Amino acid sequence: MALALPLAEAAAVLAALAALLLFLICMIAHVTARKMPAIHRHQEEKYFINAEGRKESVPSIHDPPTRELSVVVPSYNEEDRLPLMMDEALDYLEKRQKRDPSFTYEVIVVDDGSKDHTTQVAMKYCKKYGIDKVRVLSLKKNRGKGGAVRMGVFSSRGRKILMADADGATKFADIEKVEEGLKNLQPWPNQMAISCGSRAHLEKDSIAKRSYFRTLLMYGFHFLVWFLCVKEIRDTQCGFKLLTREAAARTFSTLHIERWAFDVELLYIAQRLRIPIAEVAVNWTEIEGSKLVPFWSWLQMGRDLLFIRLRYMTGAWQLETRKCN
Repeated sequence: MALALPLAEAAAVLAALAALLLFLICMIAHVTARKMPAIHRHQEEKYFINAEGRKESVPSIHDPPTRELSVVVPSYNEEDRLPLMMDEALDYLEKRQKRDPSFTYEVIVVDDGSKDHTTQVAMKYCKKYGIDKVRVLSLKKNRGKGGAVRMGVFSSRGRKILMADADGATKFADIEKVEEGLKNLQPWPNQMAISCGSRAHLEKDSIAKRSYFRTLLMYGFHFLVWFLCVKEIRDTQCGFKLLTREAAARTFSTLHIERWAFDVELLYIAQRLRIPIAEVAVNWTEIEGSKLVPFWSWLQMGRDLLFIRLRYMTGAWQLETRKCN
């Protein structure tokens, strides 16, 4: 009996400390949150440059669509990996257009403040295919992958918008799989729907090639995503996502996070807005040259996941919309 009392008191103290710690974390998350960060374009980001050096004003996501598909390719120091992806994507898109002349497309390469020749490499494709099909948007400074994707989305003309990584890890022809996933969600409420490519079916094979430490980080990240933010989607980080124009405008106008965890906030926003989401298995190959630094990037993403939940929960972030200036 004498032992039970100290144990009960210790448990009560620990519970009180845990509650105090949670309160402090909530306060920090709330106080440090930027309410609705301005989406600002620098002057040179308001134009595409064609192969002859002439400027063409970027359109707006809020304009009516004039293309069937926009492909947004965020690129940071990708001069080596970008050509393989662009060759595969454009080969597929050109063949599809020959089969179906009513199919129109554009590929928007967003150079996210690269220090190499990413813009020059992308401009070669603009010269070959024309600025109507390949457009290059060079950002003045690095915004992060989420920020780069958003700038590309806000500059697009497509009825559907595909996010595709510059490394070409996903076979581009698998767009037909995510298109089918999007189609199966019809009727789309308010014309909004999202179809996500997924590598979840490849998880067992990937674990066999990873170290125990990286496997532990992966499982920890997946648990935090499921516990804090997104329960419906197993693989939130695959960079192959297809959105209707309306869904892209609504979610990216609300997005706060601009770096690695932006996919999670995007899908969290979609869940909160009751936008239907499909998850579709795609082919995927790991390509050397990843910008993700295993420990520190995962640590940053873990912090961002916690703050996503707490900031929306405490009202620091709202499901508001903004326009790009």
